[in-house]
Amino acid sequence: MKASVSWVPSENGLGFNGKMDSGETLYLDGKGEGLSPMQAVLLSVGACSSVDVVEIMRKARQGIESCHCELSAERADEPPRVFTHIRAHYVVSGSNVHEKHLARAVALSSEKYCSVMLMLNEKVDIKTSYEIRET
Repeated sequence: MKASVSWVPSENGLGFNGKMDSGETLYLDGKGEGLSPMQAVLLSVGACSSVDVVEIMRKARQGIESCHCELSAERADEPPRVFTHIRAHYVVSGSNVHEKHLARAVALSSEKYCSVMLMLNEKVDIKTSYEIRET
């Protein structure tokens, strides 16, 4: 995997275009005109782990119709303002979704499969929770 990040000169001077070698792009900004790099990391936690949860639930033949991950994070007060705590709450909707399968999917993601969570795990207190909404 390769990527590049290029500065986009602008009035605030802190915008960057990221581009993957496969062509996908993402604009990041240090002054609030786009996602900040830390916001992108937090979203990556939710997206990476949600991919796992959905795949595991499908393999368990659970009738999920949606998966929504609500994230909150706390950062250190002083630079470097790293994440100190992340909370990921999964809301899964469907019919006849069994709690034991969702609990297992969330645990497997956070403990074994989600590469973003696992990279952050040694330095960040990451807690997960879940709920099922019957449709």
